[in-house]
Amino acid sequence: MSLGSDHIVASEIGNFIPEIWSDEIIAAYKANLVMRNLVRMLNHKGKKGDTIRVPTPTRGSASSKTAETQVTLIAHGTDTGLTISIDKHYEYSRLIEDFADVQALESLRRFYTDDAGYALGRQVDIDLILAVFGATGVVYTASTGVIESTSTGMPTIYEGDGTSWDQAASTDITDAGIRAYIKLLDDGNVPFAGRVVVVPTIVKQDLLGLARFTEQAFTGEANGANSIRNGLVGNLYAMPVYVSTQLPIVDDSTGNADNKLGLAFQTDAAVLVEQLGLRVQKQYKQEYLADLMTADTIYGTKQLRSASVVPFVVPST
Repeated sequence: MSLGSDHIVASEIGNFIPEIWSDEIIAAYKANLVMRNLVRMLNHKGKKGDTIRVPTPTRGSASSKTAETQVTLIAHGTDTGLTISIDKHYEYSRLIEDFADVQALESLRRFYTDDAGYALGRQVDIDLILAVFGATGVVYTASTGVIESTSTGMPTIYEGDGTSWDQAASTDITDAGIRAYIKLLDDGNVPFAGRVVVVPTIVKQDLLGLARFTEQAFTGEANGANSIRNGLVGNLYAMPVYVSTQLPIVDDSTGNADNKLGLAFQTDAAVLVEQLGLRVQKQYKQEYLADLMTADTIYGTKQLRSASVVPFVVPST
């Protein structure tokens, strides 16, 4: 039997049907954070002070011993030391009003917590990249991610083919260029252990096109974990390769931002001093009828050994 036209349908009571957020909020794509685990770490948590001084004694050399003569004494020399300032304090805050909090699922708070960790971790990574790069007084614009190549104190930068960069157009990375970076590290007496290469995505694309680093004839079979099967870039001459989207652009002498930075370095190239690890606090603000959530961290970064890093640039496209 027909009910007629007076029954209530969903389209008529839309304002009475709550909108429920999905329990699984998909955050924006997260770039890989790689630098924190690739440099030397000094734990300063819970300790006072804003400066750490690291001794930098000069290495001695062996002396020939002549019979019936005294040994050759090696003077300690002047140790100027290395000063690491703990001067970086970054925070991430959200104010969530009760009205929104009551109606939102717990996944909203989980998203904010996760987003705070990513934002602060990204900042630490960028500061470590600049520390490894090692330019004193370098002009870096955070909003655009650009380093001005004409900055005072810029280190020597190489091109993708291993030649010195002339602050004009750069070249794509090549096998010869990679071997040139290795030679520069070798000439600086940099230890073999702990060497890594951090590259922008464009270099990963180029490396996947070099047969020497992808095809089984050169790399062998490693349980299916090779580039020709799954796109992974394992290592370059025993140096693990990490891809980071945080690497800045280095403009040329005319201000054209056409060059992406890459870094070949050893663990002791830079240091991260962490005085306050990632901390998340919440406080109820009655005057706003809202919860204030703040995450923050305090740390310092510094280049330790300039000979332990080879910065290079490649075309950004």
